[in-house]
Amino acid sequence: MHPHKLPVWLQHLVETMGGGGLFLVAFLDSSVLSFPFVTDALVIQLSYVHPKRMPYYAGMAAIGSIAGCIWLYWLAKKGGEAFFHRHAGGKAGKIKNWVEQYGFLSIFIPAILPPPLPFKPFVLAEGVFQVPLRTFVLGVLLGRGLRYGIEGVLAVLYGDTALDFLLTHSKAFALWMAGILIVLYIATHLTFRDAPAKQ
Repeated sequence: MHPHKLPVWLQHLVETMGGGGLFLVAFLDSSVLSFPFVTDALVIQLSYVHPKRMPYYAGMAAIGSIAGCIWLYWLAKKGGEAFFHRHAGGKAGKIKNWVEQYGFLSIFIPAILPPPLPFKPFVLAEGVFQVPLRTFVLGVLLGRGLRYGIEGVLAVLYGDTALDFLLTHSKAFALWMAGILIVLYIATHLTFRDAPAKQ
């Protein structure tokens, strides 16, 4: 873990509250602040120290992230498209097109992939372009749940080296996960597309 990336009061909170502190860090990271890889590092460290509590830590991180994302989603929904363009910068056009075509995937994929892939611009876009809240929450829940769950399992199996691996190979890990997701999406799309023809 890299505690210097967290304010001192948050470090103390995580040390004393465990899962509750992890929830708060994930909430802040997904909403008003930005702590790249810190939530991941906390999930890995706490899961390594207390392996039996790994599902609890992964769950608290995912729920905290969902809560922060919903808060940001509502802000974007009220703020309008100008709000989104101001925060998304030069990628706004591509993100808008992706969200309008693939509401679920456009939040699920960024939610599961680690940095440097941007995440918050997609959250903002989901709110601005009126993606249904249920679709949005389901995408974040599955994406973050899988991400933190995988990290927790790696921590139990490999300890602190799991974080070093993710930091060193974050781009390769992101490409690998993206490839799996694309294959799953294509397979699911073809299955549902062919289903009516078989009836």
